[in-house]
Amino acid sequence: MAMRFKTVTSPFVLLDTSVGLVMRRVLYAMLPGIAALAWFFGWGVLVNLVIATIMALAAEAALLAARGKPLALYLGDYSAVVTAWLLAVSLPPLAPWWLTTLGILFAIVVAKHLYGGLGYNPFNPAMVGYVVLLVSFPREMSTWLIPHGIDQAHAMTLLETLQAIFSGVLPARFAPDALTGATSLDILRTKLGLGLTVTEVRNSPVFGIVAGHGWEWAALGFLVGGLWLVYIRAAAWQIPSGMLGGLAVIATVFYLIDPQHYAPPWFHLWSGAAIYGAFFIATDPVTASATPRGRLIYGVGIGILVYIIRAFGGYPDGVAFAVLLMNIAAPTIDLYTRPRVFGERRA
Repeated sequence: MAMRFKTVTSPFVLLDTSVGLVMRRVLYAMLPGIAALAWFFGWGVLVNLVIATIMALAAEAALLAARGKPLALYLGDYSAVVTAWLLAVSLPPLAPWWLTTLGILFAIVVAKHLYGGLGYNPFNPAMVGYVVLLVSFPREMSTWLIPHGIDQAHAMTLLETLQAIFSGVLPARFAPDALTGATSLDILRTKLGLGLTVTEVRNSPVFGIVAGHGWEWAALGFLVGGLWLVYIRAAAWQIPSGMLGGLAVIATVFYLIDPQHYAPPWFHLWSGAAIYGAFFIATDPVTASATPRGRLIYGVGIGILVYIIRAFGGYPDGVAFAVLLMNIAAPTIDLYTRPRVFGERRA
């Protein structure tokens, strides 16, 4: 009598991973950087996160219902929350509530669901929302609080922060010029345009040890979280390495050519959204390159574009624009860096 054995199909090794788990790990990894931003820039950072999260979940639920998709399944993957946090962290702490709402709606509705939802969007939704706000409302998007440690005038209570965000009116005890100001990247670009040297600009109190006061500590927090993502293989190491390496190399070249008119590479690495973008934005698995060599090329391209926009463009920080431009190039990069299939003969 023949024995019958139960057979199953592959895969025979199951990985303890899912979209929801990966997204939650991204949120956990962002916490050190968010904590640093909240310490230096106040309650507004956290208020933006709450507003963005609520609006993202509401927009996601509305679009899922309209498309006939199960709400619990898709809301439980945390992709909308990740988009909300990525955008909210990029916004000024006192950004009006309608600005955050508009950016989230554009990211979720237009950049994500109109393309078919998660996995079908060709562009990073959070960066699409950010660029729309930056181009449409440059004044609101360029006004940041003076970081903690430079001037205590920015030390607003939670109630005062809510009043400023939802009514647009600052408390009477604050003078706007003493409360808000430009970022270190914006100050550097403006002052260099006026003929000052890098050394003269760096004497401003908004600059810290290697970059902008407060910003360098936020970057350190995001670096810690980003390295953890790479360690647990939730993010590909090639993209952040390529982006930061490409930015460092081109910044070093220009710094060696003229150190008084081009900032040193360490300033570019620790300023603005360089480290944050390298680990949390550029590594988006849907819109980034998927091949090992392609990821490295993709990252290097972003780093070079960031420097070009910062040094020669009209915006002080070019991470969002660089990521979206390389999103366009990702399919072509993957086409020409496709690994050879086992047994395939090369032409």
